[in-house]
Formats: sequence, C-alpha cells, structure tokens
Amino acid sequence: MKVLVLGASGATGRLAVSQLIDRGIEVKAVLRMDSVLPDGLVSKKGLELVRGNISDFDPVMNDGLVAGCDAIVCCLGHNITFKGMFGRPQLLVTRSLKHVCEAAARTGRKIKLVLMSTTANEDRDVKEARSFGERLVLSVLYALLPPHRDNIRAARYLASVVGRQNAKLEWVAVRPDGLIDEDVVGPYETLPAITRSPLFDPGKASRINVGHFMAELLTRDELWQKWKGRMPVLYNREA
Repeated sequence: MKVLVLGASGATGRLAVSQLIDRGIEVKAVLRMDSVLPDGLVSKKGLELVRGNISDFDPVMNDGLVAGCDAIVCCLGHNITFKGMFGRPQLLVTRSLKHVCEAAARTGRKIKLVLMSTTANEDRDVKEARSFGERLVLSVLYALLPPHRDNIRAARYLASVVGRQNAKLEWVAVRPDGLIDEDVVGPYETLPAITRSPLFDPGKASRINVGHFMAELLTRDELWQKWKGRMPVLYNREA
C-alpha cells in the first residue's frame, strides 16, 4: 500500500505519516516549500517527499501526486495567524481536497480517503445533540472565520459531491474534539456522533491518537467497513 499525505508537516500530519511508516506502508508526503519534518522521520525507509504548495498544483501535478497511491490522508489546515486565517487561499482544504478527489477519479481505480475534520462540523446523516445557542455561535463563526468555513465545506464536499456510497472513492472524515499534544498513543474512543458540546463542554483528542486512528482505518478492513462514508468523532478516553 502507498498513501498520499497532504499537510504532512503539520502537527497532526507528521504523526499520521509516522504511524503509517511504522506499519510498513509507503508514504508520499506533500510539504510546503518552507516546511520541515523531524530528522528521525525524514530518514525512515518508505518515505517520499514532494515539495510545493498544494493550492498551486494544476491537474497534471495532482494526477502525478495520486499516481500509484492506494489511499489519501488529508491533514491540511490553516496557520493560526492573521494572515493564515484571513489571507489567501481561504479555501485551502476544500479546493485541495476537491482537486485530489478529481485526480483520484481520473485513475479509474478504487482509492480510500481520510479527512481530518472537526467536531464543529455537523454530520447531517446522524442526530447531533446541539443546542440552539451552539448552532447560533457556530453559524456566526462560519460567516466570520474563513478557516472554520473551509473545514466545514471540505467535509460537506465529501458527503454531498463525492457521496457516501461512491464505490471508487471511499472516504472517512475523522472529527477529533479539542486537539492536544501527547507523546504516545493512549486510550481513545470513536463514536458516530458528538456526546458533548465542542463549544461549551469540549472533550480532548490527542493528535497522536488521531494519527493512530487514521493508520488503523487504512490497515484494518473491518474498521474501514464500519466507518466508510461516515464522520466518526474521536475522544481521548478519560481515566
């Protein structure tokens, strides 16, 4: 298996790369021109680096990215700076995801895709316990914060355009709650819907657990069959 990872230099992306490599999976990692990976990761066998800003890739370049890959992991996100949140490209995740999905479709092969989403994104196919106040605040954030809007639209693209029953491009949108940094994989749970408010009572999800779950999805068929076409929520399991 060979996996294309977008956003490989990000805090979660690099952990997903490490989890995949440790399972003996070949990884093609896309890195911005000014980004770096830890030396211990760069030196690992089975890692191919592609330099460039994914938002600038044309269809031919995207075809080259997807060529030979059996799966795609998208951990793209915006830098938490004024320029990163309000500068261009405001639809980095949505447009990049759309372009690689189109490239995947052109291969004519079956390809799996895992998107790192957010609990602020509502899975409209399941009943989410969200209060009126929470929905109101999230609507305001959608209108005012481009990164929030981008993350929501990316997941909606998968659900409404790619579709949940697409036989050639299967996908899972992982929704971690309250991302935190931890050094090792710990106990966590994945659920079909949120069980706590991401605004007023957020849970926690370590980035390394997110990377672990992504790798598990791509290497355990029974897990993939359970979650394909769905948007599982990931929480660290509390002691």
